[in-house]
Amino acid sequence: MRKSILFKSLFLSAVIAFLLNSCTEKEMADTVKPVIHLIEPAQGDTLRIGNEVHLEMELSDNEALGAYKIEIHPNFDDHGHGAASRAATASVAFSFNRSWTLAPQKNTLIHHHEIVIPENATEGKYHLMVFCTDVAGNEAYIARNIVLSHEGGEEHPHE
Repeated sequence: MRKSILFKSLFLSAVIAFLLNSCTEKEMADTVKPVIHLIEPAQGDTLRIGNEVHLEMELSDNEALGAYKIEIHPNFDDHGHGAASRAATASVAFSFNRSWTLAPQKNTLIHHHEIVIPENATEGKYHLMVFCTDVAGNEAYIARNIVLSHEGGEEHPHE
Protein backbone atom coordinates (compact mmCIF):
# COMPACT_ATOMS: atom_id res chain seq x y z
CA MET A 1 0.00 0.00 0.00
CA ARG A 2 2.83 2.40 0.88
CA LYS A 3 4.49 1.70 -2.47
CA SER A 4 1.27 2.53 -4.25
CA ILE A 5 0.91 5.88 -2.42
CA LEU A 6 4.58 6.71 -3.10
CA PHE A 7 4.23 5.81 -6.77
CA LYS A 8 1.05 7.91 -7.10
CA SER A 9 2.75 10.86 -5.38
CA LEU A 10 5.76 10.68 -7.69
CA PHE A 11 3.54 10.34 -10.75
CA LEU A 12 1.39 13.31 -9.70
CA SER A 13 4.54 15.41 -9.04
CA ALA A 14 5.87 14.57 -12.51
CA VAL A 15 2.58 15.55 -14.16
CA ILE A 16 2.44 18.84 -12.25
CA ALA A 17 6.07 19.63 -13.16
CA PHE A 18 5.34 18.90 -16.83
CA LEU A 19 2.26 21.16 -16.84
CA LEU A 20 4.08 24.00 -15.12
CA ASN A 21 6.92 23.76 -17.64
CA SER A 22 4.45 23.76 -20.55
CA CYS A 23 2.74 26.89 -19.24
CA THR A 24 6.07 28.67 -18.87
CA GLU A 25 7.04 27.93 -22.48
CA LYS A 26 3.69 29.24 -23.75
CA GLU A 27 3.98 32.39 -21.67
CA MET A 28 7.43 33.06 -23.14
CA ALA A 29 6.18 32.95 -26.75
CA ASP A 30 6.00 36.38 -28.43
CA THR A 31 2.34 37.29 -28.86
CA VAL A 32 2.78 41.08 -28.83
CA LYS A 33 1.96 42.84 -32.11
CA PRO A 34 4.37 45.44 -33.48
CA VAL A 35 3.54 49.14 -33.13
CA ILE A 36 3.11 51.44 -36.15
CA HIS A 37 3.41 55.20 -35.74
CA LEU A 38 2.57 56.63 -39.16
CA ILE A 39 3.81 60.22 -39.27
CA GLU A 40 3.14 61.04 -42.94
CA PRO A 41 0.84 61.02 -44.74
CA ALA A 42 -1.62 62.10 -42.08
CA GLN A 43 -5.29 61.13 -41.89
CA GLY A 44 -7.21 63.07 -44.57
CA ASP A 45 -4.14 64.36 -46.42
CA THR A 46 -4.53 65.31 -50.07
CA LEU A 47 -1.74 63.89 -52.22
CA ARG A 48 -0.98 65.45 -55.58
CA ILE A 49 -1.29 63.19 -58.60
CA GLY A 50 2.00 62.97 -60.51
CA ASN A 51 4.12 63.35 -57.37
CA GLU A 52 5.92 61.10 -54.95
CA VAL A 53 4.26 60.09 -51.70
CA HIS A 54 6.31 61.25 -48.72
CA LEU A 55 6.08 58.32 -46.30
CA GLU A 56 7.50 58.55 -42.80
CA MET A 57 6.83 56.17 -39.92
CA GLU A 58 8.32 54.57 -36.85
CA LEU A 59 7.98 50.80 -36.38
CA SER A 60 8.72 49.03 -33.11
CA ASP A 61 8.33 45.62 -31.49
CA ASN A 62 9.05 44.11 -28.10
CA GLU A 63 11.30 41.41 -29.67
CA ALA A 64 12.26 42.03 -33.32
CA LEU A 65 10.64 43.46 -36.45
CA GLY A 66 10.31 41.31 -39.55
CA ALA A 67 8.72 43.15 -42.48
CA TYR A 68 6.28 45.85 -43.52
CA LYS A 69 3.90 46.31 -46.41
CA ILE A 70 2.27 49.40 -47.88
CA GLU A 71 -1.00 49.15 -49.77
CA ILE A 72 -2.96 51.92 -51.45
CA HIS A 73 -6.34 51.20 -53.01
CA PRO A 74 -9.44 53.17 -54.07
CA ASN A 75 -12.09 53.99 -51.47
CA PHE A 76 -14.71 55.28 -53.88
CA ASP A 77 -17.39 53.20 -52.09
CA ASP A 78 -16.45 54.37 -48.56
CA HIS A 79 -15.68 50.83 -47.35
CA GLY A 80 -14.02 50.37 -43.97
CA HIS A 81 -11.15 48.38 -42.52
CA GLY A 82 -12.47 47.40 -39.11
CA ALA A 83 -12.17 43.90 -37.69
CA ALA A 84 -15.16 42.67 -39.72
CA SER A 85 -14.54 44.58 -42.96
CA ARG A 86 -11.96 44.12 -45.67
CA ALA A 87 -13.98 44.71 -48.82
CA ALA A 88 -12.43 45.12 -52.24
CA THR A 89 -13.60 47.81 -54.64
CA ALA A 90 -14.79 47.09 -58.16
CA SER A 91 -13.10 50.19 -59.52
CA VAL A 92 -9.38 49.90 -59.92
CA ALA A 93 -7.87 53.32 -60.40
CA PHE A 94 -4.47 53.76 -58.75
CA SER A 95 -3.27 50.96 -56.54
CA PHE A 96 0.03 50.13 -54.89
CA ASN A 97 1.13 47.03 -52.99
CA ARG A 98 4.72 46.38 -51.95
CA SER A 99 6.55 44.68 -49.07
CA TRP A 100 9.94 45.30 -47.52
CA THR A 101 11.96 43.02 -45.25
CA LEU A 102 13.52 44.55 -42.15
CA ALA A 103 16.69 43.56 -40.38
CA PRO A 104 15.73 41.98 -37.04
CA GLN A 105 15.72 45.01 -34.74
CA LYS A 106 13.37 46.38 -32.10
CA ASN A 107 12.64 49.73 -33.80
CA THR A 108 13.33 51.62 -36.97
CA LEU A 109 12.45 54.89 -38.70
CA ILE A 110 11.21 54.49 -42.27
CA HIS A 111 11.46 57.46 -44.62
CA HIS A 112 11.11 57.10 -48.35
CA HIS A 113 9.64 58.45 -51.56
CA GLU A 114 9.32 55.16 -53.45
CA ILE A 115 5.61 55.50 -54.18
CA VAL A 116 4.85 57.67 -57.21
CA ILE A 117 1.27 58.50 -58.10
CA PRO A 118 1.03 58.32 -61.90
CA GLU A 119 -0.34 61.24 -63.93
CA ASN A 120 -3.28 59.13 -65.13
CA ALA A 121 -4.47 58.20 -61.62
CA THR A 122 -8.15 58.74 -60.90
CA GLU A 123 -8.87 61.56 -58.48
CA GLY A 124 -10.79 60.69 -55.36
CA LYS A 125 -10.75 58.96 -52.00
CA TYR A 126 -8.24 56.19 -51.27
CA HIS A 127 -7.03 54.09 -48.36
CA LEU A 128 -3.36 53.96 -47.48
CA MET A 129 -2.62 50.95 -45.30
CA VAL A 130 0.56 49.94 -43.52
CA PHE A 131 1.02 46.40 -42.24
CA CYS A 132 3.91 45.41 -39.98
CA THR A 133 4.89 41.88 -38.99
CA ASP A 134 7.39 40.88 -36.33
CA VAL A 135 9.70 37.86 -36.57
CA ALA A 136 7.21 35.77 -34.55
CA GLY A 137 4.48 36.44 -37.16
CA ASN A 138 2.38 38.90 -35.14
CA GLU A 139 0.84 41.52 -37.44
CA ALA A 140 -0.50 45.02 -36.87
CA TYR A 141 -1.95 47.43 -39.38
CA ILE A 142 -3.09 51.01 -39.65
CA ALA A 143 -5.40 52.52 -42.27
CA ARG A 144 -5.54 56.16 -43.34
CA ASN A 145 -8.06 57.93 -45.53
CA ILE A 146 -6.28 60.02 -48.16
CA VAL A 147 -7.38 61.92 -51.26
CA LEU A 148 -5.62 61.96 -54.63
CA SER A 149 -6.04 65.20 -56.55
CA HIS A 150 -4.48 67.17 -59.41
CA GLU A 151 -4.78 70.27 -57.24
CA GLY A 152 -3.79 70.77 -53.62
CA GLY A 153 -1.50 68.61 -51.61
CA GLU A 154 2.13 69.32 -50.98
CA GLU A 155 4.93 68.82 -53.38
CA HIS A 156 7.86 66.97 -51.82
CA PRO A 157 10.88 67.61 -53.99
CA HIS A 158 13.56 65.10 -53.14
CA GLU A 159 17.13 66.07 -53.95
